[in-house]
Amino acid sequence: MAKSTATSSSPDRSEGSDDRRPPPKRGRVFWMMVVLGLSIAYVGANFVDVWLGSRRSYEGTASAAVVLGAAQYNGEPSPALRGRLDRAAELYLSDAVEYVVVTGGGRDGDATTEAKASYDYLTSEAGIPDERLFLEVDGTTTYEELAASARFLTREGLTDVVVVTDPYHVRRAELTAEEVGLTAEVGPTDSGASFGRLMNETVAVSVGRIISFRRVDRLVCFLEGCDS
Repeated sequence: MAKSTATSSSPDRSEGSDDRRPPPKRGRVFWMMVVLGLSIAYVGANFVDVWLGSRRSYEGTASAAVVLGAAQYNGEPSPALRGRLDRAAELYLSDAVEYVVVTGGGRDGDATTEAKASYDYLTSEAGIPDERLFLEVDGTTTYEELAASARFLTREGLTDVVVVTDPYHVRRAELTAEEVGLTAEVGPTDSGASFGRLMNETVAVSVGRIISFRRVDRLVCFLEGCDS
């Protein structure tokens, strides 16, 4: 009787095959692309928001104008600060606001504060009376200035404000003012808004909307040299 030949049951390992190679992780790649796409869309939407904010104008009325601080040199306002003060004076003299709040503390080596330099400029150059001016002298960043201003404005019942700043800064200033409890609009100056400034603000607004502007404040201070 002929003997039957056993057939091997071992798997076929033909030349060129590699069963040890893992399958492609297409699902993970897909979701990474989704997250990347959404992130780009989110930042892009915030850039458009910041850019549109830089093109806004203000023609309403409010209880007070809050002038965000900028550099001063031995009591002399820098061009950026002077532009903000001139805009606030225009609002006051046109009866668009009843009071003006000047903000900004001093830095190492300063002989005075941004708020005091602003106060002197508005009383001497614009003729705004002392009783219509408030000084906030502790803040050195956008958040600090607005938070400190909000505390005493709330006590005075003056929570509807127009924040005076440069065009590139409009959206962050407005959103920060709302975060600290003010009902705010923004009165921008006539200065321009460079692409670099708009991009910096886009990053700040994008992050601030997620983790709050209080938490992002110090990062922005570092990036901008604490000159809001």
